[in-house]
Amino acid sequence: MDRSFDSIILNSLAEDAPGGDMTTLCTVSESAAAHGYFIAKEAGIIAGTDIAKRVFDLVGDGVETVFFVKEGDKAEKGQRIGEISGPARTVLTGERTALNLMQRASGIATATAEAVGRVSGTNAKICDTRKTMPGLRALDKYAVRIGGGTNHRFNLSDGILIKDNHIAAAGGITAAVSAARARAPHTLKIEVEVETFDQLREALDAKADIIMLDNMSVEDMRTAVGITAGRALLEASGNMGERDLRAVAETGVDLISVGALTHSVKALDISLKFTLS
Repeated sequence: MDRSFDSIILNSLAEDAPGGDMTTLCTVSESAAAHGYFIAKEAGIIAGTDIAKRVFDLVGDGVETVFFVKEGDKAEKGQRIGEISGPARTVLTGERTALNLMQRASGIATATAEAVGRVSGTNAKICDTRKTMPGLRALDKYAVRIGGGTNHRFNLSDGILIKDNHIAAAGGITAAVSAARARAPHTLKIEVEVETFDQLREALDAKADIIMLDNMSVEDMRTAVGITAGRALLEASGNMGERDLRAVAETGVDLISVGALTHSVKALDISLKFTLS
């Protein structure tokens, strides 16, 4: 069982039942057993099944969880996607945490798959941003991958992204890139955010590895692709969740970063229904 999400699960369980599940402890017999099903209440891409299983492992012994779908499979409305059986107290105490994490992951995976579908047939990749829920970044970025997207840097240590405030503080794009080249490990890529063609040309002259086109129109992106002529990767950014992703992709940019995949996620509605046995 994958244990990479244990810290997220344990924190979630501690938040939900810091002194125990009082309703369950007071109303459900210790000997009661439960059997039931996870049901997709709307169509979408399923993610987080292994995480849900791990929740019940960490709550207590004796719960058996089997999912009928694989990560990344599409479920239809009303479809049974998994089965659970075991001590009723354990199932009830872990239910909300398991559903919360799986619903969020599935919502992100579903939104990502929709975005990826819109750019199908182009060379553009859909990627996420750092606009994730604090404490849930590993889950959010995992769900993007399940939906067919790619991950931008995971954190501030993973890469150099010189944005407008860095440029202002450093004294310009050339100065910022030069300072980064002098101090950063050779393994780190250097990305620069630009808003104008003059800034684009300066970033190219400074030999930035990646250039982020911030809030440019489709026409300007197409011009930027021509100016760049393959000398750097180009990333389209800025309210991409509200843009025509197909039109953006067809400009020839390499990456489209969509913060809305994680900062405005709509959880996929999944329920757990069971009876005592």
